[in-house]
Amino acid sequence: MKDGKTVFGLIIGNRGFFPDRLAQEGRDEMVKLLADAGYGVVAVGPKDTKFGAIETRREAKICAELFRKHRDEIDGVVVSLPNFGDERGVADTLLMAGLNVPVLMQAYPDEPGKMDIANRRDSLCGKMSACNNLAQYRIPYSLTELHTVSPDSDSFRQDLADFAATCRVVAGLRNARLGAIGARPAAFNTVRYSEKILQLSGISVETIDLSEVLGRVERLKEGEYKDKLDALRKYISCKGIPAESLVKMAKLGVVVDRWVEENDLDGTAFQCWTAIEEYFGVVPCAIMSMMSDALRPSACEVDVAGLVGMLALARAAQSPSMLLDWNNNYGDDPDKAVAFHCSNLPRSVFADVRMSCQDILAGTVGTENAYGTLVGRIKPGPMTFCRVDTDDENGTIRSYVGEGEFTDDPLETFGGYGVVEIPDFQELLAYICDMGFEHHVAATLSEVADPIYEAFDKYLGWDVYYHE
Repeated sequence: MKDGKTVFGLIIGNRGFFPDRLAQEGRDEMVKLLADAGYGVVAVGPKDTKFGAIETRREAKICAELFRKHRDEIDGVVVSLPNFGDERGVADTLLMAGLNVPVLMQAYPDEPGKMDIANRRDSLCGKMSACNNLAQYRIPYSLTELHTVSPDSDSFRQDLADFAATCRVVAGLRNARLGAIGARPAAFNTVRYSEKILQLSGISVETIDLSEVLGRVERLKEGEYKDKLDALRKYISCKGIPAESLVKMAKLGVVVDRWVEENDLDGTAFQCWTAIEEYFGVVPCAIMSMMSDALRPSACEVDVAGLVGMLALARAAQSPSMLLDWNNNYGDDPDKAVAFHCSNLPRSVFADVRMSCQDILAGTVGTENAYGTLVGRIKPGPMTFCRVDTDDENGTIRSYVGEGEFTDDPLETFGGYGVVEIPDFQELLAYICDMGFEHHVAATLSEVADPIYEAFDKYLGWDVYYHE
């Protein structure tokens, strides 16, 4: 990824006894299409290989060398077959490049009126041969929705969007660095996880004790938190919140931000109750919300595995994600439920929102120690849900993913909340209970279940259930 842009390596397949000009025309079309869609492109040119395509072993080596030079930028590889293509050239390029990134296989369609020797492509057949070779080389690859598809079509544009999301998830998780702030709440065995199993997939966890965070807060000078206090007031309506509580939130935000930057973290999981309320006098929800809204997700109750799901959703959708409880039934509708947290949800997911007191905790720690939560309803629209969990008994990572929608059904409650509708929801709930998954679930206001499933299953090698 370069400058926040998804970058694709491009391989144009060619086979000499099919029309060469098809490879040349295909390369020009694909390069332009990718660039116009906002993607970066790394590809050999006509001066490097014949027509900028790959057929021979020598051309494969040239392309592989170029890919290796840009390995830190390339998020995925698009293989395009304007004609039958050379199956070995495609496989050899990927093998020698050693990028270990997702690969999308695209083949041009033939036209019934152009089946003569000068125009016939045979790409439908060539794609099978290329995929066969990749399977032999144990190089995983993704397919377009249609076996043959024109690059200049809505179907392929959607294929590219989904593939780009898959690439972002894979790249975002394989080297993810997550922060665990404090110990999990003692009553929450449900959020236990294995750091070692996460590390096997490239996910590192950095820890810090809550006492160290509060110690750093005590050392802050007044001028060090002024900007954060201003940012907090601009971020959310703070009407009715005591000034002393806002100052505490700002101080906490400065310390957490610095720790995140020092350790190059992609997200955090926070010990959000009840120690910080009892010994510091504020809930961290607003600070966590600000991080999630800036695409650095922050999970409640030190749910690090839940944070992995949040990060996957944020990367796929390129928009904020949240952690919710599957919390209540909605009347007698079997496909609806109330999703809820108390809450640290990102501002952008709300239809309306304000800062308030955390009512659940206020009765225990006192209202004066429970300010900082975000209260409001999640706006209606499509959503994707995801849960990740480490299966310690089997030494694997397991997950589930699916789509539904937040509705505008009437509901009056507190915290951050919404009514969700999910087809065959009772089946999903039975699966969650049968498999012993947590009550937490990550969600985002986008439809990205397909690319997340592809990333988890095909490229990360995780066990994943797709609720369709």
